[in-house]
Amino acid sequence: MTFSIPFHPRLIVLSLLSTLLGCQPKVEEVAFKGPIVIGTWNVPEATTEAYKALSSGGTAIDAVEAGCRLEEANEKGQSIGKGGLPDRDGEVTLDACIMDSHGNSGAVVYLKGIVHAVSVARKVMEETPHVMLAGEGAKRFAIEQGFPVENLLTEKSKADWEKWKETSLYKPIINIENHDTIGMLAMDENGDLSGACTTSGLAYKMAGRIGDSPIIGAGLYVDNKVGAATATGLGEEIVKNVGSFLIVELMRQGKSPQEACEIAVQRIVDRAGDKAKDFQVGFIALNKKGEYGSYSIHKGFSITKHDTSGNENIPSPSYN
Repeated sequence: MTFSIPFHPRLIVLSLLSTLLGCQPKVEEVAFKGPIVIGTWNVPEATTEAYKALSSGGTAIDAVEAGCRLEEANEKGQSIGKGGLPDRDGEVTLDACIMDSHGNSGAVVYLKGIVHAVSVARKVMEETPHVMLAGEGAKRFAIEQGFPVENLLTEKSKADWEKWKETSLYKPIINIENHDTIGMLAMDENGDLSGACTTSGLAYKMAGRIGDSPIIGAGLYVDNKVGAATATGLGEEIVKNVGSFLIVELMRQGKSPQEACEIAVQRIVDRAGDKAKDFQVGFIALNKKGEYGSYSIHKGFSITKHDTSGNENIPSPSYN
């Protein structure tokens, strides 16, 4: 009986060097487990799309963009892209960011009329000297890059907004109105990490409100030497704690993705005190070993993982 053992490209290079130089290669501490993609919430179609990109030789940045684009085009989701619930003035406004394995990043905020905010964010990263574009400037740039302008307010979202206006009561509902984001992290065949985050923001927010999703370090952070993290939930609380950056720094100090997510949530709970019972925050994280973790304040949050073992939605452990 013979066995085929897959090698990471870096291990192959080390083996060849050792043969040429007559020395034994240094054993890597990081055991490569193959491509992996994880996303916030129950998004099996998105993780499938992202993993498809990885399986066909695509990079981690290609994968997270592909996965997020699928959700942005999902009109029934009412939380991302087309069909997203509007602000209290009836405007659907989108925020997104993306970050690659080289530390490059791009973001758009308060973008109107363009479905694929994550792709516009990637264009900002790759085609401009800037990190973030906002409002009309972001829309003008997107049009220049060939993105079509569309009405993002669907009949269903418009009807829900009209219903909301009867009371105009604004109170985020845990795991419902805060289910407003898809954050996605991926590691490709080369062991490189990337991440993306896209949202239409809290339903019926004040016009101009920006949460954590497009903010590098808050809604998303990637360090290719260490790991990556992304967030969902009440963005104001995530911004206050620079949550995703905190998680990556904790992993740099030796914490596992799970431990890092738990510490970040605890930090938010400690700061918010009794108010934490009224809002949800969830984090997911991925390190260079392909290990992942997730944690939230309240039950109901979940993570979707797609790797060589298949596609799976996993309930997240929580503080409460």
